Amino acid sequence: MRSSTERWAELALHPVRIRILGAVAGGRRTATDLAGLLPDVPQATLYRQIGTLAKAGLLEVVEERKVGGATERVYAVPEGGVTPTAEVLASASPEDHARYFTAFISSLLSEFSRYLAREHIDLVADGVGYQQLVLHLDDEEFIRFAQGFAELIRPLLAKEPGEDRTPRLLATILLPLTKG
Repeated sequence: MRSSTERWAELALHPVRIRILGAVAGGRRTATDLAGLLPDVPQATLYRQIGTLAKAGLLEVVEERKVGGATERVYAVPEGGVTPTAEVLASASPEDHARYFTAFISSLLSEFSRYLAREHIDLVADGVGYQQLVLHLDDEEFIRFAQGFAELIRPLLAKEPGEDRTPRLLATILLPLTKG
């Protein structure tokens, strides 16, 4: 029998499923909406991956409505999101974490490649940036930083997609560096 760590990784770390979850995050989307947001994903693949995510509970059906003779489902990310639990992370091996991190970085590379493939890009006007900073913090300072960052982000995560809002990807990586 597979562990919850293996099951979570199998479900959430698939490249197309990562993009679907990102497109649904913070809002409510139909399969038609997702097809418009992910035009490079073949329709059959998109529907299959939506079904997989819904069956696993990583997407939930929050509304069903009749459209013509069919039922259209509206999906949302469940309360609490789709990040692994502390228990899943604690039980993951170093090899598991290497796989998770590789999928994370691969998804960032894919998103950036799609951005660069646009007909017109303007990194400054689009607010694109990437940098590495080293913070020298003791444990207490780090805890205050993490809490302050969470407080800053929390209200922004509650904002739903809208015509006047541009979805922006914020990816963070925090890890201790070797002293010396």
